[in-house]
Amino acid sequence: MTYDVHIIGGGLAGSEAAWQLARRGLKVRLSEMRGGGSSTPAHQGMGLAELVCSNSFRSDDHENNAVGLLHHEMRQLDSLVMAAAAKAQVPAGSALAVDRDVFSAEVEARLGALPNLEIVRERVDALPSAGLTVVATGPLTAEALAASIGQATGAESLAFFDAIAPIVHRDSIDMAVCWMAARWDKGGKDYINCPMTREQYRAFREELLAGEKTEFREWEANTPYFEGCMPIEVMAARGEDTLRFGPMKPVGLDNPHWATPEHPNGRWPYAVVQLRQDNKLGTLWNMVGFQTKLKHGEQVRLFRTIPGLEQAEFARLGGLHRNTFLNSPVLLDRQLRLKSAPHVRFAGQITGCEGYVESAAVGLMAGMMSAAELQGRKWQSPPRTTALGALLAHITGDAEAESYQPMNVNFGLFPPTDPAVKKKQRKLAYTERAKADLAGWTASA
Repeated sequence: MTYDVHIIGGGLAGSEAAWQLARRGLKVRLSEMRGGGSSTPAHQGMGLAELVCSNSFRSDDHENNAVGLLHHEMRQLDSLVMAAAAKAQVPAGSALAVDRDVFSAEVEARLGALPNLEIVRERVDALPSAGLTVVATGPLTAEALAASIGQATGAESLAFFDAIAPIVHRDSIDMAVCWMAARWDKGGKDYINCPMTREQYRAFREELLAGEKTEFREWEANTPYFEGCMPIEVMAARGEDTLRFGPMKPVGLDNPHWATPEHPNGRWPYAVVQLRQDNKLGTLWNMVGFQTKLKHGEQVRLFRTIPGLEQAEFARLGGLHRNTFLNSPVLLDRQLRLKSAPHVRFAGQITGCEGYVESAAVGLMAGMMSAAELQGRKWQSPPRTTALGALLAHITGDAEAESYQPMNVNFGLFPPTDPAVKKKQRKLAYTERAKADLAGWTASA
């Protein structure tokens, strides 16, 4: 099949871009190196849009949360990723979490059903010299293509590290010690909670700090972590209570096993390890916030000291992988095109957005931009008051280039609301304004 657009990379961004183009009648070639004789250190399978670090798309609250608002906006634009997430959803309180395998299979099935889209399992080693191209190879871009991108940009890509959390078999968790609840009872009993006393927490933190960790190679030694995916032992090193104010915070979680006549609902533990359902069957649960670079043997030994996980069996242990991204505010124009080679667009995490949803959102916009260009229509960016517009503006010029780092969508990227709006109402003011402005934009887009 001849094609109008070549998309390189079959992750969330590439899959979303392909969907947006193909559903507009354009012919698309989608190249994915996994299954074509290549893979990455982090991926487990060969499916399109495989989720690696987590199974969560984070908050689905579209009234008070920026990522929840981004979910809403993407749904309004017929997002493939949001549709597949709905099909694969598993309980996670007020968050949107999915069965990874069901999600990937749904994305691939929907793309495979499009007659004007060809999925090719092949590795692309160099940027095409001509023809409209969307590069969505993500943080694990193959070495040869990364070198080609570096040559085209004339600048060295920045880099940081992402870590991966372990996954536990549900039937190996001791529910006589743990209990099921969401924080403040929001969303139902969607998390497994492992309680710790003060003494248990302190001993656990000391073991985290002392545990044997994966060593960096010389070329990796000075590469920073991304704050949103930091190994738990690195957080532990920041202070005695850092974990208790982060992934192990106990607030809003009454332990019913500790009930007394004075406190019939139980009392808050000193710290809590939470696990979130990872698949539709409920047989696999991931350790929330427990991404780590501990060696595998150390993980098994240490995590089995957590109350309720003494007999834990692990379906996957944690790991660490290198992540790369462009200095997009310098290298890309407002339509995600490489300034030095405007036939090439970039999408997803390689642009410096962070998170599954943000990656897919940038892929969605790259697909819409490419479709407008091919169909001779003028592209109008989403209003900056929307989550899509704020994220795009940050990536393509609003961020400070010298200190550019991966960024999740957040209300700090939005233009300020009316200063007369009270602080408690500010988030709702952001989301209501965004929804109204998005409706006007979609009507004219």
